[in-house]
Amino acid sequence: MLLARRQAELERVAAEVRAAGGQADCWAVDLADAAAVDHVFDQLDAAGLAPCIVVNSAGAGRWLFTEETEPAEAVQQMAVPYFAAFFVTRRCLPSMLRRRAGRIVNINSPAAFGAWPGAAGYTAARYALYGFTAALRVDLHGTGVGVTSVVAGLVSSDYFERNPGVTARLPKIARLTRWVTPEEVAQAVVTGIEHERREVVLPGMLRFFLALNKLASWLVEWAVIRTGWRHGMER
Repeated sequence: MLLARRQAELERVAAEVRAAGGQADCWAVDLADAAAVDHVFDQLDAAGLAPCIVVNSAGAGRWLFTEETEPAEAVQQMAVPYFAAFFVTRRCLPSMLRRRAGRIVNINSPAAFGAWPGAAGYTAARYALYGFTAALRVDLHGTGVGVTSVVAGLVSSDYFERNPGVTARLPKIARLTRWVTPEEVAQAVVTGIEHERREVVLPGMLRFFLALNKLASWLVEWAVIRTGWRHGMER
């Protein structure tokens, strides 16, 4: 089951899945709209369809300083990815808990582990998803339902085309990591599911930075401040 806003893109991905020998159905829905999500899952429940694996990958949000962010955009940034993941997971968990089996996969950003300048709302939303993932992990302990976090660095998707100016705000230190492809992220998701991994991080250099952040967060913070975006800089 594929859930997203853009019907044409959903149909394209579903066709690729079918061409590869898989099965795919799709529903166009705004995952940030709780009522719309409930409507879709009511239909799925009526059809006797219950997901055993959920991948929450919805993401959005420009990189802006707090004073640059309109209130409506701040709400939108929190709605996707955090509320979208919450609304979908909430509807999938009851059947998983009854079967005592299943896995929730949340795809997150390095921003969930350390902030960088000029991306306040985006960072807050990613921290929220990190907190939700941690809460699920302890809530679901012993239920048979597992939780995996996939953390990807720079991904060569259309996100950057839809959010012009974002790459200019990348701290220079972040450019030491290579870009990864959507296919690599998809493989990371599969790996996390098959091996019941708690967390999968890619690329390798990002794993190094996250490990360093655990040991010396002050050093990583200093580096992103020194090499990151500052007030008064132009795009």
